[in-house]
Amino acid sequence: MTMGSRPVTTGGETGFLYSVRPAFKLCTLFVLSIALFSTHSLLILGAMSGIVFVGALVMCPSALKQWLCTWVLLLTIAVVVIWTAFAISMEAALITLLRLASLSLFATMVTVTTSIGQFIDTITNFARPLEKTGLVNARDIGLAIGLVIRFVPDVQARYRAVAEAHRARGLKLRLSTIIVPMVIGTLQSAEEIANAIDARNIRGPQEKL
Repeated sequence: MTMGSRPVTTGGETGFLYSVRPAFKLCTLFVLSIALFSTHSLLILGAMSGIVFVGALVMCPSALKQWLCTWVLLLTIAVVVIWTAFAISMEAALITLLRLASLSLFATMVTVTTSIGQFIDTITNFARPLEKTGLVNARDIGLAIGLVIRFVPDVQARYRAVAEAHRARGLKLRLSTIIVPMVIGTLQSAEEIANAIDARNIRGPQEKL
């Protein structure tokens, strides 16, 4: 099953991470998350965070740029860190900052260098053992996660386009004038993707979306 051969964000970039198997990248992300939350040492967390940031700068600068432009994510991390500093301590806040920043950056590197089709195929393969229980459908799990990954950057790009159109017309950004074009555009994209899924018969003739 293939849904595309390009990474989630297309910038014509190539490099080492693009050739790494998606399963290995996802497993590395899983191991990194465990390692980050298994230690409270600022020295160890600082070293791991430094490796992630240097790796992003050297091997995938586009991921670092996208991470820095994702203001919603950075704002969320900032709120959590500030609250932790206020409720617990500055040391706990710094630990939280190192954990969330490095983990979210590495996750961005994975999504930037992995195509939607590769994500779906990999998640589907991971879910195959669960399918034997009869409780889940591996293809549905892979497709659902793939579509979520597909729509997150799409919604962000649509918001930027709508915001730029407002600024070009000298209009103030208001929720009432932003939400309608974003919802309409997202629904149109969803319909196009659903039609593409049906045309490729990915879920079978009796399981179409």
